[in-house]
Amino acid sequence: MTTKTMTDDDKIALAKEMFAAWEQMDWARVVDLFAEDGVLHSVMQEPVVGREALTERMAVLGSRCERLELRVRALGVIDGRVFAERVDDFDFGGHHGEVPVVGVLAMEDGRVTQWLEYYDRPTLLAGMGMAADFAH
Repeated sequence: MTTKTMTDDDKIALAKEMFAAWEQMDWARVVDLFAEDGVLHSVMQEPVVGREALTERMAVLGSRCERLELRVRALGVIDGRVFAERVDDFDFGGHHGEVPVVGVLAMEDGRVTQWLEYYDRPTLLAGMGMAADFAH
């Protein structure tokens, strides 16, 4: 198996492609940009691992997401990983929310292998019109 070396520019381009797929709500493209065993991990929850699980998560998200804009404030590569500071502005299930987020993406062979998301979960849930559940 040949491994494609990704430059920092390649990584930034892949991150921008991923963000564009999210904004277009092209959930199949989002999943395709992950490696087969890729991980999407909102760090306050269990990680979503692999394309099958990612497809299921995107179907749930896509069923209620009406609009999504990722306003990137800063984007760069540090120690081989892409760091993105952004504000997610969305309409979800008839509710509007804005959530500050920091995402950290690891990439290999032209795909995202791991995407860590750091944000305030109660702010996200409030924007989605959901009560925060602090029991778990």
